[in-house]
Amino acid sequence: MAAATIRCLGRLGVLALVLAASSAQAIDAVEFIVSSPDKDLASKLRAASVLLSGEQTGEAAPQDVLTNGRAEYAALLNTLYAHGHYSGVIHVYADGREVASIPPLDTPARIGHIKITVDPGPRFSLSRAAVDPLAPRTKLPEGFRPDAAAESGVILGAAAAGVEGWRSLGHAKARIAGQSIVADHASATLSAAIRVEPGPVLRFGRLEVQGQDRMREGRIRKIAGLPEGERFDPKELDRAATRLRRTGVFKSATLTEDEAITRPDLLGITATLVEQKPRHYSLGAELASMDGLLLSASWLHRNLLGGAERLELGAEVSNIGTQSGGMDYVIGAKIDRPATLTPDTNLGLAFEIGHLDEEDYDADVASAGVTLSHVFSDSLTGRAGLSYEYASITDALGQFRYRQLALPLGLTWDRRDSTTDAKRGFYLDAEVKPFRGFGITENGVRATMDMRGYKALGAEQRLVFAARLQAGAIYGASLLGTPRNDLFYSGGAGTVRGQPYQSLGVTVARGGLSLPIGGNHFLGGSLEARVKASETIGIVGFVDVGRIDVGGFFNGIGDWHAGAGLGVRYATGIGPLRLDVAAPVGGKTGNGLQIYLGLGQSF
Repeated sequence: MAAATIRCLGRLGVLALVLAASSAQAIDAVEFIVSSPDKDLASKLRAASVLLSGEQTGEAAPQDVLTNGRAEYAALLNTLYAHGHYSGVIHVYADGREVASIPPLDTPARIGHIKITVDPGPRFSLSRAAVDPLAPRTKLPEGFRPDAAAESGVILGAAAAGVEGWRSLGHAKARIAGQSIVADHASATLSAAIRVEPGPVLRFGRLEVQGQDRMREGRIRKIAGLPEGERFDPKELDRAATRLRRTGVFKSATLTEDEAITRPDLLGITATLVEQKPRHYSLGAELASMDGLLLSASWLHRNLLGGAERLELGAEVSNIGTQSGGMDYVIGAKIDRPATLTPDTNLGLAFEIGHLDEEDYDADVASAGVTLSHVFSDSLTGRAGLSYEYASITDALGQFRYRQLALPLGLTWDRRDSTTDAKRGFYLDAEVKPFRGFGITENGVRATMDMRGYKALGAEQRLVFAARLQAGAIYGASLLGTPRNDLFYSGGAGTVRGQPYQSLGVTVARGGLSLPIGGNHFLGGSLEARVKASETIGIVGFVDVGRIDVGGFFNGIGDWHAGAGLGVRYATGIGPLRLDVAAPVGGKTGNGLQIYLGLGQSF
């Protein structure tokens, strides 16, 4: 017992010494004084301060303080240059001593007071702004002109633009050959003259590959699509690297230019690759109080045959515990092969079977199809396919089999800044699917559109407005001649929150009975206001509206409904965790609160 007490007292003594040492090293005060009425400049200087940053993270040991103090001069000077101040005076004092004058081996035992003073001096303007020679159609920064503020970033940007202008014309080895940057402190002006050496026009040489393990080298070259023998173009180099990354096979893909030119005018390129693990597993879940639980799982092989072929096996079970209908399931397989026909064209094969247990019908469905998708740019992709679709429908009147051969054509234009939590930009997906029916299935065309837009307000983007418009229509085929799973319904997390899943359709007379069924025209809209309450918590207010019609939009036969509510978002590394609570505010299809839980924003 006594020994245990002694050990305890010993530990408390060590703890006391540690606390005393920490207290002894604490800095009493850090002063930061800027002799300028420019509040924006003062804010930028404080943000760049190494010492202020160290104070916030608790770096109080004398050696750390002096290290940060010596770095303070360069950090503040770079900030002054960036805002056009070239005669600034900076002092950093540690207990009254200039930090720059304290020898590294003469570190004091304690530092109690830090004082930083900055006199920015006058803001310089450009007396001369020249880049020579300048390639045709080169666009220099707008601020690189006489009488404009002599900001260092603008000057560096002009030098980079001068080099890139020549590189875009095939002069891969263009470089800065000379510069004359002269500050006149008497007149507070800066003369900037930059000389560029374009070098010769070069062509792409052979692409060398390093770092691959499972990928075949020939397929890497095919996917990269680097135009060997053609004139050098830095955009083509970027496209080749993007194509390699887009396969998902590589953790990183970097293309670098050779230092030397291969005679007579070839520039070799080396691709340095790091491969991902070939297999990937994923699980997903969403929960809605009325619709029930959705579970999904997939298994992915990124490089099935050594040519970046992607095989994905997936399964989804939805409406588990739903209050209308029953449980749905679907299982499927997809295989994609990049660089088919062209480096930007992907060939895909897909197979899927499933069962739908809806409130007004049951269906066994199956489909098989082939799709060619083409990447036109980083934001624009198109697709064309051929598919066979089968559905065995059972409703109150009996069993019906629908069969069709379809030719879906689609376009996706995605200019969002994020796919899971967009703050600006827009998204548009449109598809037209002509189909040839067999048996009771009639011929027709099914068209759908999904438009989304995002606008953030304020410098910190804490308020984001998001809007969505959905539309769909079927032409040529009647309601009863269209596969039931191709008709349109409204209600649920994907259309109108607060209304039960697929609660809005139409009613038709068939065999003397009134039969609920989907419509052939659909319109839906959503508006959200997303407020960032903290770094991890967001609050969302939303309203959704949907309408189902037959034979045309707003023809008097259809009906509409709406829902509104509030949501909470919790930021995670893979997107915000979503919790929405909504209730009906219009229409006759639902009552009571609905709760939705999922990952990512609702759209």
